[in-house]
Amino acid sequence: MNIKEAHSNIFEETTGHTPKNSLQTVLIGRPLATEDAPHQTIGKLVGLAVFSSDAMSSVAYGPQELMMVLVAAGMGALHLALPIVLAIFVLLMILTFSYEQTIHAYPDGGGAYIVARDNLGVLPSQIAAAALLTDYILTVAVSISSGVAQIVSAFPAFHTYRVEIAVGMILLVMLINLRGTKESGIAFAIPTYFFLIVMFTTVIVGFVRLLTGTLNPVVNPPALETDLLQPLTLFLILRAFANGTTSLTGVEAISNGITAFRE
Repeated sequence: MNIKEAHSNIFEETTGHTPKNSLQTVLIGRPLATEDAPHQTIGKLVGLAVFSSDAMSSVAYGPQELMMVLVAAGMGALHLALPIVLAIFVLLMILTFSYEQTIHAYPDGGGAYIVARDNLGVLPSQIAAAALLTDYILTVAVSISSGVAQIVSAFPAFHTYRVEIAVGMILLVMLINLRGTKESGIAFAIPTYFFLIVMFTTVIVGFVRLLTGTLNPVVNPPALETDLLQPLTLFLILRAFANGTTSLTGVEAISNGITAFRE
């Protein structure tokens, strides 16, 4: 056999041949070529739902953590919840305005690390990067744990398996993310919009029933009696504010992932 024949035999394959799918291919799809990356972008309708889910997930535990601190000083301290929430709302507006400026200044993607590196130096950027890494880990851990707690409160029979459910949900989120932004976009957009629809429906129905007089009266639970009440100090109020600001988690997600949006 000469070199030409050997060469032709090596590269000969049947027309229409399809490579076998491995377990990795089935779970996370086929690897994408670098030049195909620009075609994996998503539109605004899906993109906003994908990146806002990070911020929306913290709503499940942020307000609760705020009130748990205040209630340590007695039920009367809960009247401070509204002023603290308003202060957090002002902080949210400041963060939103800041990240909007960041998006215009860094259209190719710019989060806290890049902005701090370009404007403040290496050390501040490393602090921002460390904070982001910690934030990403805690967001997944706390949000999943909070979600499982809500499920268990509705279905107490699953209380024994809450750790297994949390681990399974983390693995599911990981696999969906590994599929890529374009493929995972719909998977994350559907529950986000479903949550918004259910939330607004609940609020609207509540107001309608309140105005029509068909809203059932609320029966207050028995008052808690404890001798371990803490004094309502400035430190306690600041701690409640700090716990409440966990609701701001994920505001930076859109700025960090701006390159995933279709132009």
